[in-house]
Amino acid sequence: MLKSALIGAAAFTLAGCATVDVVNYGAERPLLDLAEYFDGTVDGWGMFQDRSGQVVRRFTVRIDAKWDGNRGTLDEHFEYSDGTRENRVWKLVKDGNRYTGTAGDVVGTATGAAAGNVLQWRYVLALPVDGRVWNMDMDDWMFLMDERTMLNRTTMSKFGVRVGEVTLAFRKR
Repeated sequence: MLKSALIGAAAFTLAGCATVDVVNYGAERPLLDLAEYFDGTVDGWGMFQDRSGQVVRRFTVRIDAKWDGNRGTLDEHFEYSDGTRENRVWKLVKDGNRYTGTAGDVVGTATGAAAGNVLQWRYVLALPVDGRVWNMDMDDWMFLMDERTMLNRTTMSKFGVRVGEVTLAFRKR
């Protein structure tokens, strides 16, 4: 009896870890093409919530983006509510509906796939926290709402444990 209960609990826990497949959004419109959306200047407003749901950091971001064929550069300028500023420059490569990318604080290569109005993007972010650097697993979902508006939700985890979430709204100029 105890063994059955433990197996059931483990199955339930693992089912909760399953992710949605980006292909489920294939019929959704408008169609997301990062090279089209991130071309020019895009403004964003976001927040980081810890695992309890408390907002612990708010920020704005300006992204200056350009593409040359299938290669793109996203120059992100962050300003946090405490006055701190950061810059991240993404170098992206588009291959059909798949994307890869690198940035100075990204460990290895980010990978992603688009379907319909959605892009799922995964990478490891080297995040400085209290004088140490933590490599955080990022599961990033972007949803194109209309030709100028995109919503972004990212789950951050460490060792498979959810640490927090980033929520962003983008508006293309």
